[in-house]
Amino acid sequence: MSEYGLVSIISPCYNCGVYVASTIRSVLSQTYPDWEMIIVDDCSTDNSREEIGRFNDPRIRYHCLEKNSGAAEARNAALRLARGRWIAFLDCDDLWDNTKLEEQLRLMTETGCFFSYTRYREADSSGSLTAKCISGPRRITYTGMLAYCWPGCLTVMYDADKVGLLQIPPIRRNNDYALWLLASRKTDCHLLDRTLATYRRHSGSVSSVTYPELIRWHYRLFRDLIGKGKTQSMILTMGNLFFGVYKKLVYRK
Repeated sequence: MSEYGLVSIISPCYNCGVYVASTIRSVLSQTYPDWEMIIVDDCSTDNSREEIGRFNDPRIRYHCLEKNSGAAEARNAALRLARGRWIAFLDCDDLWDNTKLEEQLRLMTETGCFFSYTRYREADSSGSLTAKCISGPRRITYTGMLAYCWPGCLTVMYDADKVGLLQIPPIRRNNDYALWLLASRKTDCHLLDRTLATYRRHSGSVSSVTYPELIRWHYRLFRDLIGKGKTQSMILTMGNLFFGVYKKLVYRK
């Protein structure tokens, strides 16, 4: 048994054959060895399964959904399969620095926080860095999380003993934001002020969507999933757009 216990890495996959091998290698290179990587394939139609199958490590657990159901159900399925105390998230097109788990676990255990995230850098689809580094507030309460989805999904970790099993409705978009809202009802989210992950920007990433799409997704999240009224949902949606600009000006450098 390692010092901090088992980390369950939640990795939904859909047509990530171009990227998934490098993602897995970034997990295999972690200085903290006590992890399981749960890859849930949302019925990919490319070579994702073959690329994943190239890795012969018992810590990598592959599961394929019976039908294409979206990232929310892929994450939910992985969360149900998780056996670790610590839950971390890494999509199959992103990358971790090799000390990511070790440094984040040390911070959380030394400070007694149960929900954290780190800074991350951006790269293009080929993996070339864009010289942009994204951060966020040092402490995010539930109210702060309603204001904006500050954490990058690839940087988040929480203590399942404190937060519990999270499951979200089968929405196609904003499902990671829904998870952070559920977790922040239980405990505040804290920043580890270190750059420990790399987010790939490409045509299928969330960063490629238009503002009308963002407005529609956010409104549905607040109205249908969080249960806010029409007026409050629109106010929160407009607030998210405002804080999105604020984040680019203050926390994206």
